[in-house]
Amino acid sequence: MKLHLELLSDRDRHAWDSMVKANLHSCFMQSWTWANFKELQGYQTWRYGLFCNQDATPESNSENLVGGCIFYLYPQLGSANILLAAGGVILSPEWAAWGMPLLLEVAEQLACEYSASFNTSIIALRIEPLWESKPYWLPVDFVRSPADLMPTETLLIDLQLTTDQLLAQMKPKGRYNLRLSGRYGVTTEFRQDDAAIALFYDLFWDTSQRQNFFGEPFGFFINLCQTLFQANMAEIAIASWQGEALAAILVIYWGDRCTYLYGGRSVKHPHVMASYEIHWAAIQRAKARGCKIYDFYGFTSDSSHPYFQFSRFKQQFGGAIAKTIGAHDYFFYDRLADTIIGLLEKL
Repeated sequence: MKLHLELLSDRDRHAWDSMVKANLHSCFMQSWTWANFKELQGYQTWRYGLFCNQDATPESNSENLVGGCIFYLYPQLGSANILLAAGGVILSPEWAAWGMPLLLEVAEQLACEYSASFNTSIIALRIEPLWESKPYWLPVDFVRSPADLMPTETLLIDLQLTTDQLLAQMKPKGRYNLRLSGRYGVTTEFRQDDAAIALFYDLFWDTSQRQNFFGEPFGFFINLCQTLFQANMAEIAIASWQGEALAAILVIYWGDRCTYLYGGRSVKHPHVMASYEIHWAAIQRAKARGCKIYDFYGFTSDSSHPYFQFSRFKQQFGGAIAKTIGAHDYFFYDRLADTIIGLLEKL
């Protein structure tokens, strides 16, 4: 058997997404649809598949897709760039030791060709798979990145539990507040329309300003939601009380996981506990869709962290904390040297 890499085309979309969903250490950021969204945001993308050539027989297919990676680049002319593999690389243990060198080779080739064509410099590859520990086959030249795109710590709810078991694992205060929202009659609806995007964004933006965290512009969510809605990969949940929207969240469905990606809430009527109702409804919705995990997408036990208050709320639903190794960088030293020399010449 022999492995080789190929640029994928639209005909490979279904096979690629199926393989990524089956990989335990990847996520929606390696999906074909997410790459389409990033292209709308100005990213350059390359979709590479790792194929296994088997001895062909009349009765069997000669090739199988066994791994690969979608590479992302947000080009910044006149400065150093990094090739990104958010949620990747995609390698199963049986192919990883042979596939990783091939992916590094093509990444460095991309860096060289793109840098030469656009008078810029790509100095490194940054990978970010959901590994709990470094695999033995990862080259030692990979070093911990100074920045992560994805959270390295998150809170996971096991959706294979029964409804009663899910309630039982919640904190007493969480159960109380959830039941309180039910007594007040807070309701949640799930939508995939443009009006829901606008309603969500109003709550999200108000929350970002009130709590002083970065909020993406409205156009970002238009591109994100319209792209993912078309593929039935996402929904907006809106919790209302007496006809007024009080909370909204955006959830993404991928494989056996539902991920809470963004959210916002009103300061009005906090006593009705709309935030508890909306996540409980999202958990039930994900469970009904066949998901096995509800991912709160980010958690911290550090009381000095800006997201500690968010984490305390999330922990009211119980669940298990999961940690990954975070982003790691592989430097293309020839490209890095050229960049440094260029800077010195300018000085």
